[in-house]
Amino acid sequence: MNSFLEALQADGPAPDRADGLALYAFLIGRWSYDATYHPPGQPARTTRGEIHAGWVLQGRAIQDVWRVPARDLPQSPQPEFGDYVGTTLRIYDPGLDAWHILWSDPLTQTYQRQLGRARGKDIVQEGRDEASGAHTRWSFTEIAGDSFRWRGEVSPDGKDWMLLADFRAKRMT
Repeated sequence: MNSFLEALQADGPAPDRADGLALYAFLIGRWSYDATYHPPGQPARTTRGEIHAGWVLQGRAIQDVWRVPARDLPQSPQPEFGDYVGTTLRIYDPGLDAWHILWSDPLTQTYQRQLGRARGKDIVQEGRDEASGAHTRWSFTEIAGDSFRWRGEVSPDGKDWMLLADFRAKRMT
């Protein structure tokens, strides 16, 4: 294995914070997803993709990679999406009992920072769009052992929310 990957990957959560790290542990593994995007003022678009997530940084964080198109799934050509890949680094902060969420999209040069916490059975991540200042909310809902729903929303005032993306993920074996 590549020495960089060996240094990055971890076998599991760090023992000194395992309880707090449990919030996102469901995400570890391989996922396929069907997504619907709702660009403002445009018709909705759909695509299929894949997610890969694992423990990193001595088990103190989780990193995921989101890809379009999915490499292992049958699908029709989707030229409007092209070949896309982005990554999220989720770092647990025991002092806040929350997660720092750092999203990077190298294709569009989009970078988001949020804080993630449990809200009932769901996980809600909130922040501000660095370019526009709009409020952002990413929510994991309907979390089960083999599936979850992820919704991305934006709001100019933090009160009225507009759905931007809706993902339905299934665990891959």
